[in-house]
Amino acid sequence: MGRVNKVIELLEHGQPVLSTGAHELTYEAGLDMAQTWADMIQVEFEHHAFDPVGLYKFMQGLHAGGPTPSGHPTPAVISTLPSNCISPEEVRYNAWQSRHVLSAGIHGILHTHARSVEAVKWFVATTRFPFQTIGIDKGIPEGLRGGGGQSRPAAIWNTDPNNYLKIADPWPLNPDGELLLGLKIEDRHCLPDADNIAGVPGISWGEWGPGDMAMSFGDSEGHDPPYPKHMDEARNKVQSALEKAGGAFYCSWRDESMTEEQIVLHLIENIGSKIVPCPNAEVADSVRKRFGRTMPW
Repeated sequence: MGRVNKVIELLEHGQPVLSTGAHELTYEAGLDMAQTWADMIQVEFEHHAFDPVGLYKFMQGLHAGGPTPSGHPTPAVISTLPSNCISPEEVRYNAWQSRHVLSAGIHGILHTHARSVEAVKWFVATTRFPFQTIGIDKGIPEGLRGGGGQSRPAAIWNTDPNNYLKIADPWPLNPDGELLLGLKIEDRHCLPDADNIAGVPGISWGEWGPGDMAMSFGDSEGHDPPYPKHMDEARNKVQSALEKAGGAFYCSWRDESMTEEQIVLHLIENIGSKIVPCPNAEVADSVRKRFGRTMPW
């Protein structure tokens, strides 16, 4: 059996990852997106209603319409959570949110406002089963996921429940893991300890969240470039922290003077983003050819 998570496979081969969003969480929407050009589908629960029931139906639709042209059971699906990753207590008290989205069969979580190393360690623990011991010696607490919810995601992943228990673990902490755990290091309070936050074992990617970063500096309209010096410095600090830890950087960019394809290429070639939002199949096809992608969509 090859990789379940297409994004991990692409990152292992040094290929840029092209992302899009899920705009409706229904079986029909999943079926419609099953053959998407995108490598990764992001589900927004940070600001939108938390709907794990709809998420599972969406995953069922993706699976029914699969496999993808690349041979994966579904595109990789990542969600945010309604809670933040500000304190260990907040993360532990909301561990049920991680359990619910992962039990729907998704492939990872992007947690928000990651301000402390201990909070991030507990975030990693919320995604793991307690028998997994890799990383315990590095301060990762014992996993908080329990048995009983593995049958549904195992079916989405085209595997059996026992194997799901083994591979539903964060990569690259577990080389055989299929979960991508990311962080939004997205306000000024996150910056002083960004290196250590990004370096927590189990974290594989992250972003700097320009909108929230700008608001934390007192600017309600600072999401898009051109940025003032302190914003460029914040982005560079987050990117540097992820690179030191071996993680992938995600960044968005809006510039009306550039075409959609120019924006994607700017993010990859000039900003150094390894995971990028992509607007459509035409741009995706062009970018894949530019970077020598051999894997089918």
